[in-house]
Amino acid sequence: MKRQFKYLTIGEEDLEWGIYLSVAGSAKIEPGTSYPPKGEHPSEYTFDWKHGRILREYQLNYISEGSGIFENRHGKFPVKEGSLLVILPGDWHRYRPNKQTGWVEHYVGFKGKIADHFLANSVFTRQQSVLLPGIKEEIIDTHLKIMDLVEKEQPGYQQIASGMVVKMLGYLISFEKQKGFSGKPIAKVIEEVRFYMRQHLNQEINLEELVEKRNIGYSYFRRMFRKFTGVSPGQYHLQLRIMRAKEMLVSTDKSIKEISLDLGFQTIHYFSLIFKKKVGVTPSEFRKQTTIQPRK
Repeated sequence: MKRQFKYLTIGEEDLEWGIYLSVAGSAKIEPGTSYPPKGEHPSEYTFDWKHGRILREYQLNYISEGSGIFENRHGKFPVKEGSLLVILPGDWHRYRPNKQTGWVEHYVGFKGKIADHFLANSVFTRQQSVLLPGIKEEIIDTHLKIMDLVEKEQPGYQQIASGMVVKMLGYLISFEKQKGFSGKPIAKVIEEVRFYMRQHLNQEINLEELVEKRNIGYSYFRRMFRKFTGVSPGQYHLQLRIMRAKEMLVSTDKSIKEISLDLGFQTIHYFSLIFKKKVGVTPSEFRKQTTIQPRK
């Protein structure tokens, strides 16, 4: 792999977009090589091990080969193959590969108010600045696409490349969430229950009974289900039923009462109440808003 990087100019439209790239690059640091390479980067990016540095942007640095160390004010973190360094603005830090192994790094720097929003997620903290997603093709592929975009710098490349950064952040959050479930029996139970919910949208479900038949305590299941999906089991099933109701309101001429009965709601009043709470409008208003009126 050849060493490649590019520092990017920013226009007014890029600033208004809310997230924009300042740098992207990759490099193979051979064993025994001094790090960082001297004289290659602008002064605000260069650092030495003794002094470290503070950046005014976010950076993600994915280590696909090799090992090393990352340090900030909160501690020292080992870096191994498949690690991702998360560097936050204003955070003093330093990092380097081990002399014996070197490493291969893939990095991107970015800023913007939308970046601030996404990096506020609890996955990204100064206390845990080294994530361990492992060797993931999705991260490498996304970074390669970013590098291709910044190399060509065609009109609008910042908007597409910054979207790729958001995609990468989404992958990282997903990988972190999956860690607590990989290979565990609870993951299989959650998938079975989710499938059962989708097959039984036309009725209320006794979730406690359903789960206990699988020899899992409901309080534990509910906690893990919420961690897995972001919502409680009851809300998950309710959202599926509301989604189905929206489809029926748009694609069928069934009355609201018929739809309510088809989906197992106790009364049309209860259905309308829940629908408005979740969607923001009543079923009849939703149908009216989404129906294409013929031209006169």
